[in-house]
Amino acid sequence: MPNSPVSGWRRFLPGPSLISMRERIYAVVGALLGLLCCEWISQQMLTGLNPWFIGPMGASAVLLFAAPTTPMAQPWPMLGGNLVSGAIGVLCAKALGINGVTAAVAAGIAIAVMFPLRCLHPPGGAIAVTAVMGGADINALGWEFVSGPVLTNSLAMLVVALLFNNMLQRRYPHRPVDQSNQHRTSDPLPSKRLGISQSDLDAVLAARGEVLDISKSDLEAILIAAEHRAYQRRFGDVSCEDIMSRDVVKISIDAPAREAWSKLARHKIKAIPVVKDDDVLVGIVSLHDFFIGHDNQPLAGAPVYQDPELSITQLMIEDVIVARPQQPIVELVKKFSDVGLHSVPVVDEQYRVVGILTQSDLVAALFAVSLRPGL
Repeated sequence: MPNSPVSGWRRFLPGPSLISMRERIYAVVGALLGLLCCEWISQQMLTGLNPWFIGPMGASAVLLFAAPTTPMAQPWPMLGGNLVSGAIGVLCAKALGINGVTAAVAAGIAIAVMFPLRCLHPPGGAIAVTAVMGGADINALGWEFVSGPVLTNSLAMLVVALLFNNMLQRRYPHRPVDQSNQHRTSDPLPSKRLGISQSDLDAVLAARGEVLDISKSDLEAILIAAEHRAYQRRFGDVSCEDIMSRDVVKISIDAPAREAWSKLARHKIKAIPVVKDDDVLVGIVSLHDFFIGHDNQPLAGAPVYQDPELSITQLMIEDVIVARPQQPIVELVKKFSDVGLHSVPVVDEQYRVVGILTQSDLVAALFAVSLRPGL
């Protein structure tokens, strides 16, 4: 029944977790190792201090190992938030006395200070309270509580988190993926000029005015990936072999560079695959390569295409982005639009060139598919 007490209480339950079992195991093992190492290092370095190991490190361990991509788990929030909160807690204890009201004031001030310093770290609130209500031993330490247990515990936990997360190939510190325009202009990437834009995201976040435990760049990347997934669902039935050119203009790896120039000019194309025996792809040469070297510096001297001694291997790019015949064309859209590719060779399992896709092929195909009834 919609209005039953059970259904009403269900609204207080969180949604199902999407975290994989592997990530859950990583979190458990990481927190266990982090706390053990932190305790041992602190004991060795702070033998004369009591206590040398503080409880809020357990909360830091949850963030650093169970949610290492969140903004609050990054190195500066973790280290800065803990130190700032510890200092504020000691200051409040000295100025206002040891009581529950002081502990609450210390935590509130710590949160207020962490915001502008961009080091919001939830365990910092617990450290501020610990500095006030942690007992006689902690109160006796005074400022040494900050320079001793808080600093040592935080640094030890951070070092373990850096080693553990990177050993598992997690991006930690978590940095946003570079999505800048490769042409070094202020325009957004082509794939971002429609759909959800950064200004849209900024406006919605400003309107909500809430603290979200995810960075704006990560949220934007998730939304774009969701858009791409929906786009693939609509257009994913068109593969590369459906639209590729099969009569491919190629050139042998043994040919002189000027022959490649001649073919590019005669066929009015912008790139030409370089092949060896049986049409196996070994590289690609574009018009760009005849004027700009691999170091992105203009080539000196006479026009390269007039040099009879220049070989294909001196110009070609060996690291070629390729496609497979059965590959959906939507997987190549961002490579063409954002990376700036003009041509993508299509290769079979033996890496033999069986076709080529150009920007023109892709645009024509997407336009044709968009005209289907119901889209």
